[in-house]
Amino acid sequence: LKRTLSLTQITFYGLGTILGAGIYVLVGKVADTAGLYAPIAFLIAALLAGLTGLSYAELAARHPKSAGEAVYVEDGLRWRPLSILVGFLIILTGIVSAATIANGFVGYLHVFVAVPDWLAITLLVFLLGGLAAWGIDESVMAATFITLVEVGGLLLILAVAGGSLAELPARLPELIPPPDGIVWQGILLGAFLAFYAFIGFEDMVNVAEEVKEPTRNLPLAILIAIGVSTLLYLLVALVAVLALPPAELAQSRAPLALIWERSTGSSPVVISLISLFAVVNGALIQIVMAARVFYGMSREGWLHAAFGKVHWRTRTPLLSTALVTALVLVLALWLPIVTLAKATSFIILVVFAFINLALVRIKRRAPCPDGIRTYPMWVPAAGFLSTTGFVLFQIAGWLRG
Repeated sequence: LKRTLSLTQITFYGLGTILGAGIYVLVGKVADTAGLYAPIAFLIAALLAGLTGLSYAELAARHPKSAGEAVYVEDGLRWRPLSILVGFLIILTGIVSAATIANGFVGYLHVFVAVPDWLAITLLVFLLGGLAAWGIDESVMAATFITLVEVGGLLLILAVAGGSLAELPARLPELIPPPDGIVWQGILLGAFLAFYAFIGFEDMVNVAEEVKEPTRNLPLAILIAIGVSTLLYLLVALVAVLALPPAELAQSRAPLALIWERSTGSSPVVISLISLFAVVNGALIQIVMAARVFYGMSREGWLHAAFGKVHWRTRTPLLSTALVTALVLVLALWLPIVTLAKATSFIILVVFAFINLALVRIKRRAPCPDGIRTYPMWVPAAGFLSTTGFVLFQIAGWLRG
């Protein structure tokens, strides 16, 4: 693999997959669960992601390698089967997440043309698989351009529906949840779903071997991507619940298009087109990431050598990319979007628990390595407790259901 990605490129790479993965598709679903308290759900999800984001920032500087999570767990917990399991969980997360996003693509495509879902999903996934195989430079250039479009789309929503923020002082009491167990259960379930919208920063570590000055640029890019996405999410969630009733938001497969339509009284062609770009971007980056984990695990000797072979011209792992693309297509055609999003959140929270625990162990052995920015021990400890707590909360919810 060749080191071609600058700080700007890797930041846009991460920001693109974070933004494309959730806010354009799931803001209505979060409002369905958390109601007017959807912004609180997004804030809880942001805090959860932020703690683990700091752990990733330190680990990325300590171990700038592809298959990052598997390498981190191997160094921290030193049990090879668990490291391989974590690697496969990350691959599964990328595949399921890309399938989720491909489903979200259909909702916005229907604004323009009534194409059968299966046909739209199949064409999209094959197109993205081909781009991912073409080359990392081409993939990241496309992702960077689309990320700029994504951010512009969210700013447009804030511009056209931002007038509702003027109502915030008067309606603020409505948005503060009471100390009621049932209400908070809905908020936490919403936060579990909203957490999906923050998935993406962990993908950045799996292209570490293609980043220039990875010990500096990769941690910084992770923190910038999380910070920018959190600010945009909170503003969009606030505008969404102030502009439309949560029940109405929940019924739409293209929630931002609905907000645009109600706020401007005009056809949501512009925002729907931007949303299509955003959704495509998230799926592309997930495919690139999952293929790189296959590659990295092969290079570590944990998988067959064929998965680590890089094509001489494209400098990409073609077999790994083809396998990921095929699996994304199967899941996208098989499962509905909310099921896919919840599965992704659950899997990644399990991985995050292992990552935080691994960093705790690593920091005990080597607290302050030379040239590496480190964080206090309470950061990975709090990350481990919070992610484990969310996993147990979701399991309890499934058992009750």
